[in-house]
Amino acid sequence: MKKQSLKALASMAIFAVAITAVAEESAVVEVERTAEVSEILNAGAEKVQAAKKAQINVDRIADQTDGLLQEFKQVNKQIESLRVYNSQLERQIVSQKQMMVELEESIENATVIERGISPLMANMLSALEDFVGLDMPFKQERRQQAVADLYVNLDSAKFSAAEKFRQILEVYDIEADYSLSMESYTDQIDIDGDGSLVEVQMLRIGRVALAYQSKDKSEVGVWDKATNSWQPLGSGYRRAVDQAIRIAVKLAPQDVIEIPITAPETAQ
Repeated sequence: MKKQSLKALASMAIFAVAITAVAEESAVVEVERTAEVSEILNAGAEKVQAAKKAQINVDRIADQTDGLLQEFKQVNKQIESLRVYNSQLERQIVSQKQMMVELEESIENATVIERGISPLMANMLSALEDFVGLDMPFKQERRQQAVADLYVNLDSAKFSAAEKFRQILEVYDIEADYSLSMESYTDQIDIDGDGSLVEVQMLRIGRVALAYQSKDKSEVGVWDKATNSWQPLGSGYRRAVDQAIRIAVKLAPQDVIEIPITAPETAQ
């Protein structure tokens, strides 16, 4: 009986030792598993951190790449603009070179023309001087002075040939306007041809009639181109001359008037 009890106790002791060993082994295994899990978690955390850093780098590189792409596009636009601008400049340079050639030709031609225009202007002035001298004696001093001034300017180095020619044409235009206008003004004329000047009211109708009226309106007369002298008119023309003067100074509306005129002559 005692032997069986001892066997039982021994068995229980062995079982207890076995359980203890198993428990210890399980504890060791659990510790190892815990360490392994920790290592796995740590490795995962490290990978996550590395992934975050990598993503940050990727984002930074992507931003840099996008910035470089936008800068590249902007530079391309500038290059295209410069290409168009350079093309335009090239066309302008070609045009300017052509203009330079034309200007050189114009300068050469202008020199030839200028040599020929000086005699032309001298002839024009001489003809204008003769014309004023042979024309009706209205505003003679002013017109003769204009011609004299042109002679002075013609010999002056202060004016270019173009300006001299313009001045001559301007006086020609003024003379041409006299043929198409009507005016009245105060002047002093030698009615009797004895050198004595009398103040009168002048009436000019184009170049077909030049008349005068005394200050008291009692005498009227016209210029006779045939005799180059003033010829008195009868009292029948007093009203007509007075009316024409009123029309010329805008004091009366236009109307039909009867005044002796000079018949046109055949050009010689």
